[in-house]
Amino acid sequence: MLVKERMSRHPITIRPETSLHDALRIMREEKVRRLPVLNRDNELIGIVLERDLLYASPSPATSLSVYELNYLMSKITIESLMTRDVITIAEDCPLEEAARIMTDNQIGGLPVMRDGRLVGMITESDLFKVFLELLGAREWGLRVTIQVREGRGVLAKLTQAISAYDADIVSLGTFWGDDPTSRQIAFKVQGITREQMMGIVEDLGAELVDIRETR
Repeated sequence: MLVKERMSRHPITIRPETSLHDALRIMREEKVRRLPVLNRDNELIGIVLERDLLYASPSPATSLSVYELNYLMSKITIESLMTRDVITIAEDCPLEEAARIMTDNQIGGLPVMRDGRLVGMITESDLFKVFLELLGAREWGLRVTIQVREGRGVLAKLTQAISAYDADIVSLGTFWGDDPTSRQIAFKVQGITREQMMGIVEDLGAELVDIRETR
């Protein structure tokens, strides 16, 4: 799966001369926490986060009047608050690459580029939705987590055993185990009983970590 398949298209953008007050209003109206900044040639020149704006806003404890506060906020522009060194990603990059970049740089979103132009945004919320899909979080079924020894053919044996019961695998993911020699496999199946599934796990010589009916 590629970034372009899950990104938000036509992202809300602002200009560097936009005031702090207007940028905050746009974020609240559009329910976004980051805004790419484009110049008059529609080139990406920065990004501003909600926390940047909140830190720059006057403290509620200030003795200034409402009119003075509004005047000050109208004079602060995004150009002075935005991050200029923007980390971006290409639209044809795999989703896991976007997740790695976000994690390594401790950021929650990436502008998506095509031929030097902004075409979308991919955020942690988009990745959470993919995570729900991968683990079948909205599907009813028997959710099972097992731990197995690292080795070839383990997944094949598991899927063949489940197929023998004419059951359906709704989702399946592999994760690191307790050490480099083991793996955890989390999957959701339909059309098989708890007892039948436990028998499969025992025949595989795997450790049953968790089993439950869930949606």
